[in-house]
Amino acid sequence: MEARADHLAFYIHIPYCVKRCGYCDFNTYTPAELQVQSSLEVISHDYIDLVIQEIQSSRKISKATFVPSIFFGGGTPTLMQPKDLGRVIDAIKENYSLTPDCEVTIEANPDTVSPELLENLLKAGFNRISFGMQSAVPHVLEVLDRTHNPANVEKAVLAAREAGFAEVSVDLIYGTPGESMADWELTVDTALSLPISHISAYALIVEDGTKLAVRVKRGEVIIPDDDETADKYILADNKFRAAGMDWYELSNWSKPGSECKHNLFYWFGENWWGAGPGAHSHINGRRWWNVKHPSAYKEKILTSGDPTHESETLSATEREEERLLLNIRLPRGIARISLNSQQEQKLESFVATGHLSQEDWNEGIVTLTQAGRLLADKIVRDALTETLI
Repeated sequence: MEARADHLAFYIHIPYCVKRCGYCDFNTYTPAELQVQSSLEVISHDYIDLVIQEIQSSRKISKATFVPSIFFGGGTPTLMQPKDLGRVIDAIKENYSLTPDCEVTIEANPDTVSPELLENLLKAGFNRISFGMQSAVPHVLEVLDRTHNPANVEKAVLAAREAGFAEVSVDLIYGTPGESMADWELTVDTALSLPISHISAYALIVEDGTKLAVRVKRGEVIIPDDDETADKYILADNKFRAAGMDWYELSNWSKPGSECKHNLFYWFGENWWGAGPGAHSHINGRRWWNVKHPSAYKEKILTSGDPTHESETLSATEREEERLLLNIRLPRGIARISLNSQQEQKLESFVATGHLSQEDWNEGIVTLTQAGRLLADKIVRDALTETLI
């Protein structure tokens, strides 16, 4: 399916954190790492000026008219002033038309929100908030090097609902060293006890160069085996579905109608613009990404208005491979008619093993079963991508 040329989603990257979590390899920076003396409020205002310049320059490339989603991620976007974040939303409105149901999301650390902040975010134009909960268990949060108090998650979610946020989500991580099945079940149950409409649950990946990777290498903590991690996924999926939240992507569940529109834009292969250091963009098969460091980003914006670091244009084969990679992660799956005979033959073996739905296969659709979701990467690698070469 071709991307809708008249629609463009925006991702706004906020590259600042008070402290870097031990597992994090995102493109974020603490004031100490940046060696800046200015207050965060001053940094916030100046940085937003740069992002607005990039948004204005997007009109030179994008032919879109409508914006269905704006997503502020990071980093910790809630460290920024709501009035400055609102200036970004206003800049997008000045250059595009927001759809009537435009989703405007902000990621939040539970420790950084207050009733006043939440009210000001709503006034600025936000209608969806996603809290980084990760775990409800203190010793698991300690391994992750998270700073928030687990009790603050409930306070933050209730405050967001009280303020008037229509959609509230929490992000969870499973497979942390030292996390037992009982720990994970407590986290899942705690999350489901909150008035939320969406949950993301990701298996922990230990990235090279992080503090956690160093601890693993030293033998200070042990990564759980794959079977235990799979069991945690199944436990979560069963509980989420029992609570009325169905999966709409491998790592995401929601109540009906509360799917994250921004996520779906990525997985449907639509067009989006990523503004800020290190942010990635995609328009009609062309991808590019910005320089990573905030100082380099500032220099490029002020000198040329273009912070691009590198770009690539996907070939027809690469676009087809990406379509398969993304669509297999979704309940709607892949139409069998879109596969070549070799792909179809290889996938049929996964139907026999119960990793693909026999019922949907008979209806002409390739979809993952719960067991298949645990092997999604293998199915794509073994049965799909190699047949494109």
